[in-house]
Amino acid sequence: MIRVAILGATGYTARELLYLLIRHPEVEITTLTTRQETRPAVSEIHPSLRGRLDLTLENLSPREVAKRADCVFGCLPHAASAAAVSDLLEAGCRVVDFSADFRLDDPEIYQQWYNVEHPDPARMPGTPYGLPELFRESIRDAKLVANPGCYPTSAILALAPLLKAGVISPQGLIIDSKSGVSGAGRNPKPAFHFPECNENLAAYAVGQHRHTPEIDQILGTFASVETNVVFTPHLIPMDRGILTTAYADPVGNVEAGAILDVLREQYQDEPFVRVIDELPNTKNVAGTNFCEVTARVVNGKVVTISVIDNLIKGASGAAVQNFNLMYDFPETTALL
Repeated sequence: MIRVAILGATGYTARELLYLLIRHPEVEITTLTTRQETRPAVSEIHPSLRGRLDLTLENLSPREVAKRADCVFGCLPHAASAAAVSDLLEAGCRVVDFSADFRLDDPEIYQQWYNVEHPDPARMPGTPYGLPELFRESIRDAKLVANPGCYPTSAILALAPLLKAGVISPQGLIIDSKSGVSGAGRNPKPAFHFPECNENLAAYAVGQHRHTPEIDQILGTFASVETNVVFTPHLIPMDRGILTTAYADPVGNVEAGAILDVLREQYQDEPFVRVIDELPNTKNVAGTNFCEVTARVVNGKVVTISVIDNLIKGASGAAVQNFNLMYDFPETTALL
């Protein structure tokens, strides 16, 4: 059994992670932390866990956590996460980090977008990006894996194979994403109160969303040139799910069938990516680790549409998928 701890266990992604880990046959959940001074039972924070997990949340240092765990899932905010990860790795733990701290290679870009100096910049370039469908081999032996952002997952899975195959141009990429309210996290903010977000649709952080450099970095890896995406996120009045529509210029004359063939070839052996002919919708992947994607050619533009559950494939499901790879368990364990 692998002893597992979760840092920052009060949020939505931590709750979904606990649902998955409880049914994982090779996992013993030993430690849950919070930065709160009180020590509530986890069932007080997540009542749906009542009778399923009998643990108290504790305010522990990373070194104290490392004495109880072999692998740690970090659900802490950026910067705070990097500092904890460094101590955990030095103590011999393996880590799947949910924050943005190790997704980017360049500390200057990180500082530009996150407005803070990175606590552990030397570790950034060598950390595998935790999208197993595209980076599986680098994840297997990793001590630290950077779990991807939810928006980037939905966009990268749709566009990376097309850039790799050279059927779309890396320039002029437009990504339009719509996310359920849980993507904003559990901490209350005025824009996420029910009277504000219900029956409302709004764009936010236009040209300024922190997932933009993450998308560019990974897509640039597959394009072999720098990309400069226009990424616009929207908040929609539902609990969970992301639908991403991306627009690209084709290279030469291509038809939708050829685009779908590229996607199918890339993902034919992938258990969690379904390339479909019909238009996908979020309800069909809600509560699962699946991504569904399709493509069309419209007035000379390649249009891809992808859907994921932001809390599962966009966060906790991907983390368990990475964990399974790191410990050589079947990749679908606890996810199907």
